[in-house]
Amino acid sequence: MATLHRPHRPFLYRRLGAALLAVAAATVVIAWPAGPAAAAPADDLAGARAAQDAVAAEVEAISTEVRAAEEQLQRMTVEAEAAADAALVAQTELARAQAAAGETAANLALAQYAVAVAEGEVADVGREVFMGGGDAYGSAAVLLAAGSPEELLQRAATLDFLGDQRAGVLQQHEAVQVQVAEADAAARAAVTQLDQARQAADAALSAADQHLASAQAEFDAASARKAELDARLRDAQVELLRLQGAADAEAAYAAQAAAAAGASSLSVSGGAVAPANGRVSSCYGGRWGTTHYGVDIAAPIGTPVFAPVGGVVLQAGPASGFGLAVYLQHPDGSITVYGHVNQYFVAAGDVVSAGQQIAEVGNRGQSTGPHLHFEVHQGGLYASRVDPVPWLSAVGISLGGAC
Repeated sequence: MATLHRPHRPFLYRRLGAALLAVAAATVVIAWPAGPAAAAPADDLAGARAAQDAVAAEVEAISTEVRAAEEQLQRMTVEAEAAADAALVAQTELARAQAAAGETAANLALAQYAVAVAEGEVADVGREVFMGGGDAYGSAAVLLAAGSPEELLQRAATLDFLGDQRAGVLQQHEAVQVQVAEADAAARAAVTQLDQARQAADAALSAADQHLASAQAEFDAASARKAELDARLRDAQVELLRLQGAADAEAAYAAQAAAAAGASSLSVSGGAVAPANGRVSSCYGGRWGTTHYGVDIAAPIGTPVFAPVGGVVLQAGPASGFGLAVYLQHPDGSITVYGHVNQYFVAAGDVVSAGQQIAEVGNRGQSTGPHLHFEVHQGGLYASRVDPVPWLSAVGISLGGAC
């Protein structure tokens, strides 16, 4: 199924790192509520600040590497997901063409059978009507058995009429056979062409996956180095807070980190249920010459995924690019897609209600961080993938201006 996604972890790193660096650069002592802790001597504070500043400088340096790796990873992710999307569309079109070709082949067989029957009727017309399947000279016998010249002429006219009638039916069947044969040839040609397109799309997907794997490895290595420095920076920040007189330095640091991370930008009204609770990390639109066909909601693995509106499950299971995905069709005909899920709890044909959990957020397929990829299709699966924002707004779900 379909899907261009943006990395998520680096955004949190940058926001958290920015908050920590801002605290590190502060030149005033933080005033904390009265408690048993007291501020440390100025020399200790200066030393702690210097240590923190040194680690912060290292974090900033590695952050530059991470941002460069992130940019490359985003680009490769876009390419891979665009290729996966094209492969999925090609597979869908090929399946439709194969079904159409099978139908025209069946119609051709029926037309050929009808022609064979008509040919037999033309050959046996005299025997069928007058002799009931008698000898090969049935038509002549019919004429010779006439009791008068008038009856002879009448019988000859009847045989001629019946022959013309059967011949007309045969011509009609033969014309239909020609038309169906042409349709069958066109359908077979379409299948061949679409199969070639599918093979090309699969090859492009394989190449893009290789590029993505290389970019992912570079990003993971840079992120691992940054994580080590982030841990050192955290320890230095906690120590500085303690020396500044914080009664509970760990709690103070956790509060700052939570404020830096921010809250969900999703909101609902009128009893609506959001697809998932989290932070909108990517919107519908262009990415490096391709299109991101959905909205990404960053959330921890295992976060529940809900059906915003009731509907019927079209598909649930493995999906190219998504790893695992669920597809729902709603009463208005629209189809919603839920990609990269960790696991799903519905099956094709199930009827689901608004607010029912159908899956949980995951990090499967071509994904650089735990998130839900949400799409809206109109006019049929992959017929027209539209911006999900208007659809979400119509059912009472707001992205809070994130998109």
